[in-house]
Amino acid sequence: MIVVAGEALIDLVPGAAPGGTPGSTPPGSPAGGELPALLPRRGGGPYNTAMALGRLGSPTAFCSRVSTDSFGEALLSGLRADGVDTALVQRGPEPTTLAVASISADGSAGYGFYVEGTADRLFELPAALPDGVTALSLGTCSLVLEPGASAYEALLRREAERGVFTALDPNIRTGLIADADAYRARFRGWLPYVGLLKLSVEDAAWLADTDDVDAAIREWLATGPAAVVLTHGGDGISVRCQDGSGCAVPGERVEIVDTIGAGDTVNAALLHRLAAHHALSAPALAKLDEAAWRDVLGFAARAAAITCSRPGAEPPYAAELT
Repeated sequence: MIVVAGEALIDLVPGAAPGGTPGSTPPGSPAGGELPALLPRRGGGPYNTAMALGRLGSPTAFCSRVSTDSFGEALLSGLRADGVDTALVQRGPEPTTLAVASISADGSAGYGFYVEGTADRLFELPAALPDGVTALSLGTCSLVLEPGASAYEALLRREAERGVFTALDPNIRTGLIADADAYRARFRGWLPYVGLLKLSVEDAAWLADTDDVDAAIREWLATGPAAVVLTHGGDGISVRCQDGSGCAVPGERVEIVDTIGAGDTVNAALLHRLAAHHALSAPALAKLDEAAWRDVLGFAARAAAITCSRPGAEPPYAAELT
């Protein structure tokens, strides 16, 4: 079983204005005039990853703290509908975190967060995960917002030390990071406990904080991860391994509605396909040849393209990738 730990929240996504695309200004309105309706959609990087894994057919559990409000109930219902185990979810009466999405002309998404006093920030370190857990995936807001961030970090370290394969997607949201240098230092402290590091090229550049991002990636690989996977938007996905090898696959061409959940779908697809290659361990990951990596990356690129072809974080089911 793969355990995904981190926040579950509600994305408020601009709806389609009359005669326009999602989030567009209604015809005849001045720019910035009428506001589009905001449609609530289940979201959060870890939540989307768990949902995508469930849809792909991987045995998956979600580990988080979710509100008892109506949004929280909807979040859990969505996971259960896709076969995700919610036994590790903590509950609390505080409200659900809200993320207000803005969609640009190219379909990319920006976010504003409402996080004060919300349930997922109060996550507490759970008892040891079940012995059947093969991988633990973490990332996004959950590793930024205290006091829960420290609990998720402790979970990462504890499970890595007992031999669980770990995957990390920082998924940087700069508006939530008060001290960039402190966060970068904390990120480097996680790497010895990470088996697979996945991040976008934009996040890599921000975390590296240098013009020589390749040198930073080599440094990160030397401290722990067996592989670093980079997403390049529509240009595809690449991987760099500890031994210096690597490869890349092109992106799948689709008509983009928005990119919400695309990176999270890549997370899930990577873990799902690596499991099919029996590579959910650092030694096994290090032995993957180029053909296997191309299969894994190509599968992830196809899955992400499907997510981008529809509004909100709606990852594909296994049948859509057959």
